[in-house]
Amino acid sequence: MNLWAGRFDKPLSADADAFNESLSFDKKLYRADITASIAHATMLGKCSIIGEDEANTIVKGLNGILNDIEEHKLEIVGAEDIHSFVENELVKRIGQVGKKLHTARSRNDQVATDMRIYVRESTKKAKALLVELLNTLYNLAYRSINFVMPGFTHLRKAQPINCAQYFNAYSEMFLRDLERFDESEKRVNVMPLGSAALAGTSYPIDREITKNLLGFAEISQNSLDAVSDRDFIAEYIFCASLTMAHLSRLCEDTILYTSDEFGFWVIPDEYSTGSSIMPQKKNPDLPELVRGKTGRVYGHLMGILTMMKGLPLAYNKDYQEDKEAFFDAENTLFSCLAIYTALLNNIKLNQNAMFDAAGKGFSTATDIADYLAKKGVPFRDAHAITGKIVRYCITEKKDFLSLTLDEFKAVSDVFEKDILGCITVRSSAEARNSVGGSSLKAARAGLASIRRRLKKY
Repeated sequence: MNLWAGRFDKPLSADADAFNESLSFDKKLYRADITASIAHATMLGKCSIIGEDEANTIVKGLNGILNDIEEHKLEIVGAEDIHSFVENELVKRIGQVGKKLHTARSRNDQVATDMRIYVRESTKKAKALLVELLNTLYNLAYRSINFVMPGFTHLRKAQPINCAQYFNAYSEMFLRDLERFDESEKRVNVMPLGSAALAGTSYPIDREITKNLLGFAEISQNSLDAVSDRDFIAEYIFCASLTMAHLSRLCEDTILYTSDEFGFWVIPDEYSTGSSIMPQKKNPDLPELVRGKTGRVYGHLMGILTMMKGLPLAYNKDYQEDKEAFFDAENTLFSCLAIYTALLNNIKLNQNAMFDAAGKGFSTATDIADYLAKKGVPFRDAHAITGKIVRYCITEKKDFLSLTLDEFKAVSDVFEKDILGCITVRSSAEARNSVGGSSLKAARAGLASIRRRLKKY
């Protein structure tokens, strides 16, 4: 029976009932709903709105329902939504006193509370998964701190960099994601229960009791806003979207760097797939799937924002559309973080391939320009002189390391013998010792900074 059926002469038609129902997906909220109901019943008893013995009976009944669901003795079926299911099941078990549970409460503040409890727990899980990924990236950086690889701009070789600096760059991205989830948790942790349908309640409730029982940090300050606020869901999916964006970038690098053309990394067989027709293929399906799923999370963000954009105060049924989007975004985020952490824990780095590639493509050209500038040549002129050397090398089919001092001097008299020590791959990476740079010292400092910030979590 629908909780609101008393107003109507005829039951809801089967097609309308099927369209209206949300139990098929909001049953995931069963724990949050029962937890919030236990707190609400406890408060009603303490405030003498219902008898203490009635409150105890309700709490006992709710705990029984929770235990039976979690032990798979009770199937969640046969109701409009999870709130109706729990209340109907409670009345079946304890009789008429179960109908008192909904005193001083509406499904509007009930669902808003359930979602905040659920999102709060989901945020903690997202943070824990990000910490695992960050620890994996830290270990990769630590293991590769003596490796040199090419850095790219426009997907063209730019300058040699420390391999640890590369992994530290992704750690910085995911640390920002971790911080965003952490900050959003403060805005999730506000309790709307007690707002009722939209205007509050005339019963002498004590919202501090329910706040403390449910572990909320604050109580909502406006009942109209409290029942219609879904900012916290949009913010969670925004945080998830940025995390997925960073994962997707790492996926693209993984796909490129594990190709035959690059050969920097090797994805182990356990995290690769093959072709149904080409026996030689070893495909990076997992990175490609994560990259593809990024758009899925973005889509849910746009869906939530669009759903929210034109709604009048206060509650509207449109808000039912937040749950499927949230649950799918959450599941996508969690599965992608978990599988990518596992993949990175097993990836192999090809030190020699990275080092060899770092020396190609005239990647130390900036070092030549910097050399001249440090000798007093204006940088714009130094840039032009270096460009002539690059052009000479292309014409003569040479690289910098094969040039003699005389060939350097033929372009500028400023060059001296020490130029030959400035154009090696390792000296180039080591020369950039500024904070956040590619030298060994800077990479170690980056690792220390990442470890220090991770300790908070």
